[in-house]
Amino acid sequence: MNKAPVSGKAILASQYFLYFGVMGIFLPYFNLYCYKLGFTGFQIGVLSASRSVVMVLSPLLLGALADRFHARKPIYLLCHFLSSAVWCFYLFTSDFWMMLIITVGYTVFYSPIISFLEAFTIDILGSRKKSYGSIRVWGTVAFIVTVFSLGKILDIYPIGIILPLILAGSAIHALFAIKIPDIKPKNNKPFLREARALLKKRQVILFLSSAFLMLVSHGAYYGFFSIHLENIGYGRTFIGAAWAVASIAEILVMINSDRIFKRFSIKNVIIFSFITAVARWLTLSAVKSPALILLSQTFHAVTYGAFHVSSILYIDSMTSDETKTLGQSLNNAVTYGLGLMVGFFASGWLYGKAGSPALFALSSLIALAGGIIFMVFKFDGIVKSPRT
Repeated sequence: MNKAPVSGKAILASQYFLYFGVMGIFLPYFNLYCYKLGFTGFQIGVLSASRSVVMVLSPLLLGALADRFHARKPIYLLCHFLSSAVWCFYLFTSDFWMMLIITVGYTVFYSPIISFLEAFTIDILGSRKKSYGSIRVWGTVAFIVTVFSLGKILDIYPIGIILPLILAGSAIHALFAIKIPDIKPKNNKPFLREARALLKKRQVILFLSSAFLMLVSHGAYYGFFSIHLENIGYGRTFIGAAWAVASIAEILVMINSDRIFKRFSIKNVIIFSFITAVARWLTLSAVKSPALILLSQTFHAVTYGAFHVSSILYIDSMTSDETKTLGQSLNNAVTYGLGLMVGFFASGWLYGKAGSPALFALSSLIALAGGIIFMVFKFDGIVKSPRT
């Protein structure tokens, strides 16, 4: 398959747009909704922790089932419709224990969606997979638009409105998912043998170890960047501008991903991402200058944007046709699941003891460790460009 049809690209773009549009409602406001219900900090933490645990386990299980039975699209659709159905129960309760049960059930089916979508995208793009970022960028655009728009809506309506909004967005997402093209593997090798080979592959283990540390280093940023800026004297306008700079920088990299990976190898982009992460976190730990802080925010283009795209392409190059969904699920589980979970917990513990400058200094050391793991060990068989 040499080139994805326009309709295929449009469906993929709509999937990212709707997925991250819903996330733009959920991430900033769901915990706030729980707080307004009267939940304690501990209870909100339990809900968040339960999501994190399920986000590690469920994508791996369902991704393996999808590859084993060549049922990626049916399971993808099942996850969409069942997660939407489970979300409905939030509309009828404010009891903590019921919401905990609903949260676990919802996350079981919602958390694998992004891994499946990554696998669909790489397969459908075919030899144009280096242009992955130009499709994925629609998710970032949706997240930004949703966050800013919803802030104004919540100035007018009570925060409980997020529940029907998320349900509506998820339902629309599910309906659009029906149109996604389904590509079956060309080969028919035994899945269990291919899966064991993937899990034992030295390059995969070392990469996931380094990528895990990269996402751990981001825990301080996602959890405490705004608090850090407020503590050193900046107001809400500057904080919002700083986040906006990072998002704009990310968009620019996503749009130009095809050009980037035509010029640079995946390996070199990953190495540069680690170097940039070390510089970014050190800058935040040491400076208070608004110009330097905003400059460091442009590094998000590399530490998140370029690193994310290269991670997707790298894992794809390491997986056989029979394990594409499992490979992307493994990547997301280890990094955005386990990595961020450890990063959040470690950052929360250290912040209370040492403050945010020390937190970002430690983040730079964690990113450095990840970069060393990736650079020092020899990665025999690494491809210089995405496999076609």
